[in-house]
Amino acid sequence: METVFWCCLGIIFYSYIIYPIILMLLANFFSKTPTHSNVEVTLPSVAVVIAAYNEESCIKERIENLLSLDYPEDKITCFIGSDGSSDKTNEILSGFDDQRLRIHIFEQNSGKASVLNKLVALVEQPIIIFSDANTHFESDAIQRLTSHFSDPNIGAVCGELNLFNPGDNDNQDSIYWRYEQFLKEQEAKLDALLGANGAIYAIRANLYSAIPANTIVDDFQIVMNVARGGHQIIYEKLALAHEEIAPNIAEESKRRIRIGTGNYQAFTRLTWALNPLIGWRSFSYISHKVFRWFTPHLMVVAFITNLFLAEQPLYMLLLVGHILMYTLALWGGRTSAKGKKLSSIIALITFFVSMNLALLKGFYRFMFKNVQGTWQRTSR
Repeated sequence: METVFWCCLGIIFYSYIIYPIILMLLANFFSKTPTHSNVEVTLPSVAVVIAAYNEESCIKERIENLLSLDYPEDKITCFIGSDGSSDKTNEILSGFDDQRLRIHIFEQNSGKASVLNKLVALVEQPIIIFSDANTHFESDAIQRLTSHFSDPNIGAVCGELNLFNPGDNDNQDSIYWRYEQFLKEQEAKLDALLGANGAIYAIRANLYSAIPANTIVDDFQIVMNVARGGHQIIYEKLALAHEEIAPNIAEESKRRIRIGTGNYQAFTRLTWALNPLIGWRSFSYISHKVFRWFTPHLMVVAFITNLFLAEQPLYMLLLVGHILMYTLALWGGRTSAKGKKLSSIIALITFFVSMNLALLKGFYRFMFKNVQGTWQRTSR
């Protein structure tokens, strides 16, 4: 019982604390990628691909942002697909008249993965830039992404997404995201990058593999497919995009439940990445992704075993800590939902617990619900 308890805590501690330290040391010793790159003089033709659903609040600004980018007009084409939107998204899109735009209004809602497959099938450009409807690119973002493709070994380039908090809410996602950005940067140095920031990444068009219609974490699946083919994945910090974080912890949890469902779906499709013979990517995949995805299960097992061990003073103290953590998280979630401010420590505890609760709910949905790829829009 004690062995199970400490193994559970050890794996959690390793994934969140020890792994980043080991990763940083390995990356500094075995680095395979430059820390920066120069923008090419000759720019390739690119296709920007965006699937949208009920994005009336941001689609106009997104299109205007794309059309204002510092990229030759004759070398950029934007493929925008509205997937059965029921708000004013279609009306707004139809109001644009620009030769760089290819607007496709799909009457039936079939899901993001299906729309991406349909749009990519229309692409003739050698490089595809994937993004979201609520993202804002810096003017040189596409130049930064495409600067790496002169190297034929590079199959995909992941840009950097900056999550910003426009107000004063308790959602700690932006802090956690900076932590994730650090891991991505270090993993890229080992050629072990896992997936991409869905808001800003690029791949060679000929490396795109159509994804199943019910795929939820499309960005992760698309880029891992590229990596499976033996192509290098680069992380370009200077290719910047911006998105607003969810307005509160509750809204962030909704998003994470769906992502959690997609994570377990991806786990069943990426068994090849568990093979240690593929190198650093397997090490990163298990340490960074698999252990994180099963952290909520480990937390449950740790709590249950802690109950059985509580007769011993040490474990009684640990049980009190367990109960205190979950009590603070419950109180923090309710307090945040009322619009009240939390202290930084309580906000982080609440975010961590709610994140893992969302993962657990996502696991339940994956196991016992019929997973569909149709849209479940959440705030961000």
